[in-house]
Amino acid sequence: MKQSAHGQITRKISLLKPGNLIFPSDFKGIGTEIAVKNALSRLAKEKKIERLAHGIYLLPQYDPKFGKLKPTLERMATAIAKHYHIRIKPTGAYALNKLGLSTQVPMKQVYITDGLPKHIKVGKGTIEFKATTPKRLSMKGPISSLIIQALDELEIKELESDDDFKNKILTLLQKEKTNLLQHDLKLAPARISDYIFRIFGSIHNDHVKKCENDRVAAKLK
Repeated sequence: MKQSAHGQITRKISLLKPGNLIFPSDFKGIGTEIAVKNALSRLAKEKKIERLAHGIYLLPQYDPKFGKLKPTLERMATAIAKHYHIRIKPTGAYALNKLGLSTQVPMKQVYITDGLPKHIKVGKGTIEFKATTPKRLSMKGPISSLIIQALDELEIKELESDDDFKNKILTLLQKEKTNLLQHDLKLAPARISDYIFRIFGSIHNDHVKKCENDRVAAKLK
């Protein structure tokens, strides 16, 4: 006798590791869209899974000391991106936090993506995916790309007199590989690449000076 959609979904979930995120589309082919949604809703009521947001569930994970463990917004964003086969990059206040330029962990984490825009409410937090151009997602440096995304959300004019902020940017960029920094600065908006070059204007820094020379040479070709 063929097992019901609810039974098949329950069995499939039982094979997952605790802490896994679950999406209705994980069960395509098992039943109709309504049957899958009803099965997941029933399992949530039975507390076998937990509904985190619209269309996103969690197979609960427990720690002997801390009890039920909740996934971070970053982990959720990464899992969503992987599930839908899209690319994402942190931007704005969250990019600042990841760089250590801000100590506040924003309750709203914004990412640029090559997928569809999404606004996902998770408890008191929010994940937002903002559609962008392939150019912005082509940056390769783990540090330089974050800096450029963070600066893109800030008023550059207000940062010109903040020497402490400039020194922090300088320290971070010195950790980036030269070839990656070169690559990313070519893709950055002019106001941001100009700001970064001005930071090094009074400092003889070979790492970024080489990038500036290459940029000028590229313009002359």
